[in-house]
Amino acid sequence: MDVVLFFKAALMGIVEGLTEFLPISSTGHLILADSLLDFARSAGAEKAKVFEIAIQTGAIFAVILVYMQRIRDTLTGLGSDPKAQRFTANVLIGFLPAVVLGLALGKIVKAYLFNATVVASTFILGGIIILIAERIAARAPRARVETVDDLTLVDALKVGLVQCLALVPGTSRSGATIIGGMLMGLSRKAATDFSFFLGIPTLVGAGVYSLYKERALLSMADLPLFSVGLVFAFLSAWVCVRWLIRYVSSHSFIPFAWYRIAFGVLILVSAHFNWVSWSE
Repeated sequence: MDVVLFFKAALMGIVEGLTEFLPISSTGHLILADSLLDFARSAGAEKAKVFEIAIQTGAIFAVILVYMQRIRDTLTGLGSDPKAQRFTANVLIGFLPAVVLGLALGKIVKAYLFNATVVASTFILGGIIILIAERIAARAPRARVETVDDLTLVDALKVGLVQCLALVPGTSRSGATIIGGMLMGLSRKAATDFSFFLGIPTLVGAGVYSLYKERALLSMADLPLFSVGLVFAFLSAWVCVRWLIRYVSSHSFIPFAWYRIAFGVLILVSAHFNWVSWSE
């Protein structure tokens, strides 16, 4: 057993869990963590890519745990409760664009958009958009959609389309859905909650699809390493999700905007001096 490799897997899991649901892009942070830890070389380049996608499933288990009561009520009410049926339909409608565009454009994105300029640009642009969204929210007297139960199918589809922007490295899936939702008239809490719920099929689907597609690359010997990443991604995400739910009740996302802008500058500097390979 390679203790150092397992330690690196744990750190990668922590980075994934802490950044997946914040509007700061887990992809950019995993690339940086991978480079600093030299994880890809230790685990194998192709296997490391599958690992980084698979551990997202661990992070989403944290959301399932935090929202377990709502999920249980929805499942038990599907046969007779209109609210449960409408909520389920909204999640499925919001999830559909990511499936279609992800399968259609995934290879193109990986081939042409994983570079320092794109990642840095999306970090900085995303930060600016958050600042704009917060200014608009501050001037708006009241959100059009207060809770996830107030969403229409059209609202869900729009948020789902915005989620597809996260195909571009550095955009942030949660950032796109939360800030995009706020710009569409969702309250801060409604946008955050729906982003979490939308992440369940999106991230589980991506993880399962990646494992299935690369099944020939993996073996039972990889199970302990992947399990370590999943467990630590789950634990750190559980802490992060619970904190974020409390945070959005009385705070704005402005600190995340400035963090994104600063991180974008860091990407450009690190790429210029060849500290990090952002093309991998």
